[in-house]
Amino acid sequence: MSHANRQGTDCVFCDIVRGEAAAYVVNENEYAMAILDIQPLAVGHCLVIPKRHVPWWHELSPAEVESVFRLAHAVAGRLMQLLKPDFVALYARGRRIPHTHLFVVPTFGGDPLDRFFNALEGFQESAPALAALRDPKDLAALAARLRQG
Repeated sequence: MSHANRQGTDCVFCDIVRGEAAAYVVNENEYAMAILDIQPLAVGHCLVIPKRHVPWWHELSPAEVESVFRLAHAVAGRLMQLLKPDFVALYARGRRIPHTHLFVVPTFGGDPLDRFFNALEGFQESAPALAALRDPKDLAALAARLRQG
């Protein structure tokens, strides 16, 4: 079934928007809704979803983009005020549940999300070091050394 035909059939976020599935609604506006994630990465982890079924955030209309990100900004401000995290992480998804959703996650130093992003940044920064490991001369020399031992 195509993504365009999914709305109204088996999309949990569409069910939530229509009021047919339970959700802990935090806030909403004309084009978007903020809900608590029921599988949170941290206390206060929210999802901001467009009310229209759209698989990927870059397929949203300009009005939906403005609405979704304005709501995410408002939710992040409230999370900062209430929970006092170090910062609020924001990232977009839509793969596992093909309905755009922004993760709005309060993050504290050393928590699982902070460690994940630190690891990701470390991986990103190590790319030249990893590329250097592929040098054919070095690989041949290491293979020769390992054969000797």
